[in-house]
Amino acid sequence: MSELHASHADANARDLETVGATRNRKGLTRRQALLGGAAAIALAAGIPSGIGGLSPAPARANGTRPPNIVYIIADDLGWADVGFRGSDIRTPNLDKLAETGAVFDAFYAQPMCTPTRAAFLTGRYPLRYGLQTGVIPAAGSYGLALDEYLLSQAMKDAGYRTALVGKWHLGHAKAEYWPKQRGFDTFYGALVGEIDHFKHSSHGVKDWYRGNKPLEETGFDNSLFSDEAVRVVEGHDPAAPLFLYLAFTAPHTPFQAPQEYLDRYKHIADENRRAYAAMISVIDDGVGKLLSALEKRGIRDNTLIVFHSDNGGVTSSLFAGDSKISGALPADNGPYRDGKGTLYEGGTRVVALANWPKMIRPGKVRGMVHVVDMYPTLAAAAGAPLDENKPLDGINLWTSLTEGTPSPRTEIVYNIDPLAGAVRKDNWKLVWKAALPQRIELFDLATDPSETKDLAAENEDRVRDLQDRITDLAGEMVQPLLFMDATRLTFYAPPIAADPSTLFNLGD
Repeated sequence: MSELHASHADANARDLETVGATRNRKGLTRRQALLGGAAAIALAAGIPSGIGGLSPAPARANGTRPPNIVYIIADDLGWADVGFRGSDIRTPNLDKLAETGAVFDAFYAQPMCTPTRAAFLTGRYPLRYGLQTGVIPAAGSYGLALDEYLLSQAMKDAGYRTALVGKWHLGHAKAEYWPKQRGFDTFYGALVGEIDHFKHSSHGVKDWYRGNKPLEETGFDNSLFSDEAVRVVEGHDPAAPLFLYLAFTAPHTPFQAPQEYLDRYKHIADENRRAYAAMISVIDDGVGKLLSALEKRGIRDNTLIVFHSDNGGVTSSLFAGDSKISGALPADNGPYRDGKGTLYEGGTRVVALANWPKMIRPGKVRGMVHVVDMYPTLAAAAGAPLDENKPLDGINLWTSLTEGTPSPRTEIVYNIDPLAGAVRKDNWKLVWKAALPQRIELFDLATDPSETKDLAAENEDRVRDLQDRITDLAGEMVQPLLFMDATRLTFYAPPIAADPSTLFNLGD
């Protein structure tokens, strides 16, 4: 990554000026029109609800300001690794948000990091733009398709100030993929997927930015993210609403934490679990600092907060990342099978909550919710018209949050790629490993949420129906960009040769 950045620094800088200026001009024009046009607000409030549609925006419909939105994603957090799920890891600030807000009963993300973040910002399944397989590796040349109209762009065009603090992981090889060129007014954090939490580097190469410029800075990354999020709130001009996307890199590997946090968990003998717990406490303390900042600015009551993990906790070393890990993996996904990187519930069903005082009804959000639903739901809350995005897979769930009605969603598409696919219809879930040796499993999640009993043999018609659905989706699929990049690196990269000077020592 960094070699590419270093060798093209001047060209990137020129690209950034051109791309950024063009998008800023466009964004300013639309913001002025939207902020100054009562007709536009009425239009936004009148779009019918439904799949990809908007119900009347709650704030605009009530004649009040649209809410500030703080969207927080943890990295590889286990479903059961928070206090309100019964964990011994202390998360008092998240627990309070859960107690006074809505906890999602069945919130689904993609099995891995990059696809979930893409699904959130597009409202569309990653299979539609080639990000459904794996994550963007450090050597990856691709990124989130530039013709996708991201939620950050929709928010900016609706008059919001937009900020990303933390992890991006949606493209780093070209400047056009970077956050400031994708709708974020400000960016602070890392572009790639995994960094040393103290050195801020990937494979020994620095990956730490403020805006479009590399930054030299010391400190534990997740503590720095919290501090920056507080600065964003403290420096925010309340004349415009705020969209703050706070993407922690914890508790993703490597398992590291400041000593003061490790000391909180001296009673945990396993080193990985101790560090993992400490990292979660760093997140929780950061959330607490952010809540205090919102309170001090007097904007907490008009701030919608969403929190969830990007995928299930890691239970297999295959998906632990680039860092060398020894010992047991510490994540706990509760009753759910397996973890990150798999299509089973433990990989995709994640801890999640939403909180907005006096607007979101405390309790549970019943029924299925997918991360793609956040795009139309937040757009509805903001009064942002959806007239530039591609057709959404997400459903506006605003009434489920505010009125306690069950989610209308009847299907979950876990993922579709050339090797495997999984779909849930109502309570029936099919997991289809299409690569040889092929395996097909059917589960009734109503009676078997842990996916222990395969019912495929006695339900051939149901299996066939769900396979047909997966096949139909595969027909709409863009080929995975990871496969295309791997092909490029395998067949079109220059050869690697030994240093000739070493040959003199080898003889003939």
